[in-house]
Amino acid sequence: MSQATSIELRRFVKRYGAAEVIHGIDLQIEPGEFVVFVGPSGCGKSTLLRMIAGLEPISGGDLLLDGRRVNDVAASERGMAMVFQSYALYPHMSVYKNLAFGLETAGAAKDTIRRKVEHAANILQITPLLDRKPKQLSGGQRQRVAIGRAIVREPKVFLFDEPLSNLDAELRVQMRVEIAELHRDLGNTMIYVTHDQVEAMTMADKIVVLKDGHIMQVGAPLDLYNRPANRFVAGFIGSPHMNFLTARVTGRDGDRPILDIDGQTVTLPRPVPGLTEGSTTTIGLRPEHMRLDPRPGMQTMTDIHTNLQESLGGQTLVYAQTPGKQRLIIAVNGQHDVPREIEIWFDPANIHVFAEDGRTL
Repeated sequence: MSQATSIELRRFVKRYGAAEVIHGIDLQIEPGEFVVFVGPSGCGKSTLLRMIAGLEPISGGDLLLDGRRVNDVAASERGMAMVFQSYALYPHMSVYKNLAFGLETAGAAKDTIRRKVEHAANILQITPLLDRKPKQLSGGQRQRVAIGRAIVREPKVFLFDEPLSNLDAELRVQMRVEIAELHRDLGNTMIYVTHDQVEAMTMADKIVVLKDGHIMQVGAPLDLYNRPANRFVAGFIGSPHMNFLTARVTGRDGDRPILDIDGQTVTLPRPVPGLTEGSTTTIGLRPEHMRLDPRPGMQTMTDIHTNLQESLGGQTLVYAQTPGKQRLIIAVNGQHDVPREIEIWFDPANIHVFAEDGRTL
């Protein structure tokens, strides 16, 4: 397999006429990293991937592969292979022919083609399917063939554009594992685009969170989960999403702010620069960081009204609201029959505090 490559974006810009959709992005991807671009629809993640692939022209800035500027290098000469959301298989060709077609077009020798096709089929466990046509395959098998078509090219970089979107939930989980194992076995640089933060959290070495053509934060999955740079990242990473509550600063216990949340008093465990007495702020608390039973050292909120509960077997999701009608989702392990009125317990060390502009304080 080809040596993994480094990728660097410098002041990367994309414009369609007067409309700028990618705004001067800087990003460094190390050789062999599995990097996931994640964000809501329209954030620019697929556009960014297509610019890297050479399928979209770069309006401004530089793309460097192993330190070499490749803005004007054709897509076919960048050493990359792309796997799309649609499988894009030739329906009249066998799986073998689908895998071999690109190599045949490039004039590769027959024995080289056979060796590469059989190698890819073995990696993806599709050897028994080589004589079948695409219509005889399941969705997961078709996606494996699409990935195999990329593998036979022996690229330096794999690019995945929402490759699992057309699969059912069980197959998505299975293919997530298989793609992660593929990265481990091949060691290539991989960039993976998805709107699904669960895919991002479970697969990535490094996540790039995008919004409106800007990078919101770059980091390892648990870094983004534990230390989000702003409210957008805090709300996007994690499932169910983080709860956000409006609170008023009523005083201090030493240098620790005391907050009022709909009549409930919460003392933060640390100083927070920028919080002044009498001001309002937004705090964040993840559903899985709340409990229905008391624990030493935890603080409590009472008079929480439950609206709905979802029993998932190993976990129960409780949809509730504070006395001031602020909405909460509480995720508790196990099976529970939750009453209409409850109190919740939480470690104040798990509270995130956000400035008016969304920055984490």
